[in-house]
Amino acid sequence: MSAFSNGDIFVGETLGTAALILLGGGVCAAVTLKKSKAINAGWLAITFGWGFAVMIAAYMSASKSGAHLNPAVTLAIAVKSGEWGNVPLYLGSQMLGAMIGAVLVWLTYLGQFQANEEPTLGIFSTGPEIRNPIQNLLTEIIGTLVLCLAILTQGLNADLGTSGLGILIVAFTVVGIGLSLGGPTGYAINPVRDLGPRIVHSLLPIPNKGGSDWSYAWIPVAGPVIGGLLAGGIYNLAF
Repeated sequence: MSAFSNGDIFVGETLGTAALILLGGGVCAAVTLKKSKAINAGWLAITFGWGFAVMIAAYMSASKSGAHLNPAVTLAIAVKSGEWGNVPLYLGSQMLGAMIGAVLVWLTYLGQFQANEEPTLGIFSTGPEIRNPIQNLLTEIIGTLVLCLAILTQGLNADLGTSGLGILIVAFTVVGIGLSLGGPTGYAINPVRDLGPRIVHSLLPIPNKGGSDWSYAWIPVAGPVIGGLLAGGIYNLAF
């Protein structure tokens, strides 16, 4: 993480995470809101939409900050490398970017939001199909563990970094996690992806938007944090 300046980290992570949430939240809005041409496009559209969001955001920010875009990834890399100095800057920039991205989703679909008649939290943040804190937390830990290990182990193949294929592999990993592990909780696997937009949802003047479900909000933060830390530890033990 020390290879990048503080300014580059701030710009890269803020812009990259904003793009991630704009495109990822955008596909959720597209399939959910009435008067959207993509309404009811379904889970496949959401999972591939988020995968493409990761790919675009990561290619956009890789040269500036390394394209962490996720506190769980930042923590996993810190555990692996032992370098913690820039972790707060990464996390703060990611949170700011996530909130900016959520506002941009709202602005993009402003007319649809103004005509809204149903709760909209699912556009911004995740929620469980079966509300069981232990199960929900475990699901988020497992999904994030897969993501972070897939990212960390790319360093074992130097050609991936130089070819640019690593980002594409991460994008498809996110699609795979969504298809295989995303059903129970909506696979946040990223604390700011959930918390930043949840805060924005609570503040925006969206008609009939419903509550922001703060009683659940700790799970998509704690689960990915634990998963990222575990991934770093497992990497150091196994590789």
